[in-house]
Amino acid sequence: MNQPDLEALAADAYVYGYPLVAGLTMVERFVRGGLGTLPAAPFNHISHATRLAGPADDFVSVNNDTVYSIAQLDLSEGPQVLRVPDTADAYYVLQLIDAWTDNVAYLGRRATGTGSQTWLIVPPGWHGSPPDPERVVELPTTIGTLVGRFACTGPDDLPRVRALQAALELDPLEPGGLVAGLPEPDADVPERLAFFERLRVWMQAFPPATADIEYQRRFAPLGLLDDGASPYRAAAPEWTLALAKGLAAGRERVEDATRPPEDHPPGEWRSALHLFDYNTDHLGPGTLDDPEWRIPDRRAAYLSRAAAARAGLWGNHAYEASFAMTYHDSDGRPLSGVHDYTLRFEQPPPAGAFWSVTMYSVPDYYLVENPIDRYSIGDRTPGLVHGEDGSLTLALQHDQPEDPPAAANWLPTPPGEFRPILRIYQPGPAVLDGSYQIPPIHRV
Repeated sequence: MNQPDLEALAADAYVYGYPLVAGLTMVERFVRGGLGTLPAAPFNHISHATRLAGPADDFVSVNNDTVYSIAQLDLSEGPQVLRVPDTADAYYVLQLIDAWTDNVAYLGRRATGTGSQTWLIVPPGWHGSPPDPERVVELPTTIGTLVGRFACTGPDDLPRVRALQAALELDPLEPGGLVAGLPEPDADVPERLAFFERLRVWMQAFPPATADIEYQRRFAPLGLLDDGASPYRAAAPEWTLALAKGLAAGRERVEDATRPPEDHPPGEWRSALHLFDYNTDHLGPGTLDDPEWRIPDRRAAYLSRAAAARAGLWGNHAYEASFAMTYHDSDGRPLSGVHDYTLRFEQPPPAGAFWSVTMYSVPDYYLVENPIDRYSIGDRTPGLVHGEDGSLTLALQHDQPEDPPAAANWLPTPPGEFRPILRIYQPGPAVLDGSYQIPPIHRV
């Protein structure tokens, strides 16, 4: 294969494999060192955050509306029993994600109600007898992630949430099994090819959906299908250069997919209604198995999956919680903390649970320190000042407004460029059919 073809193939492999590598790298990091306020926890143990996410949580587009409870699953130990407490109608969701970042199931207020319930999480191809056949989630890979989000209105609400977290239990169906963990990539592979080494090892350990196998075979010239010793340890310089160039091109393709299209109207919010619709093969409890929520073109789905992993790893389908983002004001100028802005809602966003606007830095998409420790604002924020007509005008700026109503409605921005996200939990029909229009942000 000539050099240009090899580079193009390597770029395709990066787009295809980025979610697996990014997701499992985060799994590995989580098990060994935790994440922000979530302490490290071994496989099949739940780690509970003790507060809402903040700037210390360097996780892309982390939400500040819910308190997290996360477990990394290794079903090589066998099926896991998940016991969920009654939340008394309070919003929560437990999301199950496989190694390829496919959202496989949702348990919670929207999908399964808020009463106490017990579920069995089983590995692929399991043929045992579950205690309740109606409450089984099959993960398509032995490694997966359980992401729990409990709605929390602030510090005063934390005791209620912590009681729910304490009652959330995860135990093996049959004690005594062994956890295999993540296979180790070859540590002697040069850093510039470490991505492909991880992809090679983890692709073999966690096979993709059957429909992806044929596409995956294309990557044989890249060494990604090699068994045994790594082909990247002492690779030929020309081959190494082609792979490195292809990796860079693939990375740029993924970055481009996270940016708004250049021809979008000034100030328009970019909705991510169908960003997570790439899973068309393993749709379990709580998912919507409907053509509307499937990306029919698998090649397009690979890029959407990579963009989702880059800008919102472990995010939800829009029917669970929709989100939209913008980088520009109403005149099409980049948003920056150098300026002051307003965001006026004539009517509240149509949410079956609640809504919020969260502020992130660019290009990292992290929460940023501010003097009032406010990283999101929404219908649960105490003390908001509404207009006489019921409208709500938010103040988006770096420095605290002098006007008292604006100060009450202030969402601090970073000093530099920023990107807000509007999240709507249990979005209404107008959100899901695209007819709800989010108002643009105006520079003062």
